[in-house]
Amino acid sequence: MRFDIFSLFPAYFQGPFDVSILRRAKEKELIDIRLFDIRDFSKDKQRRVDDRPFGGGPGMVLMAQPVVDAIRSTKSESTHVVYLSPQGRRFTNRVAEELSKKEHLILLCGHYEGIDQRAVDAVVDEEISIGDYVLTNGCVAAIILVDAIARFIPGVLGKEESAQLDTFHLPLFEAPVYTRPEEFEGRVVPEILRGGNHKKIQKWKEKEALDKTMRVRPDLLK
Repeated sequence: MRFDIFSLFPAYFQGPFDVSILRRAKEKELIDIRLFDIRDFSKDKQRRVDDRPFGGGPGMVLMAQPVVDAIRSTKSESTHVVYLSPQGRRFTNRVAEELSKKEHLILLCGHYEGIDQRAVDAVVDEEISIGDYVLTNGCVAAIILVDAIARFIPGVLGKEESAQLDTFHLPLFEAPVYTRPEEFEGRVVPEILRGGNHKKIQKWKEKEALDKTMRVRPDLLK
């Protein structure tokens, strides 16, 4: 799967894509991540890409021309363009799985006060938000999308079922997990997990998952 990320700060992505699971996925050519600087598509001598908003207001707005030309430079019929925006569809595990089926994703990072709406109308397929808060730019959001989406691509995870059993893919949180030693600072691993009765262990996990979900995120149960 190919990801094209368009932003004003390509250097922002140095690091997150070069370690751990994503690095191995790139080495195996399961994912292809390409970074683009929107300024490279400016027709201004100073590579200017922003201007003041019509109608007044604080901050600056990314101009339509460099954004549209940037996206069109790699967009094809199989491309799905996502604009990372606090005003978009909320990003969830289900959305990540849905997007993992795409052949080519373009992630357009928001900057400043936003992007000229004409660019959004011309080249964006959908807006996506990673949560009900505002960031200084959309680069962090792009990293989150790539990481979450990549987990659903066959071969990226060591065990394919991992993505299907994680928190948020199912309507419940996961049950608590433990490892050695059996006792730590007076806290002991629940006896049922040490007993080997898998049917009882599964029931215990389901109850713990339900209890925590009801306590922390009852909205998920709706």
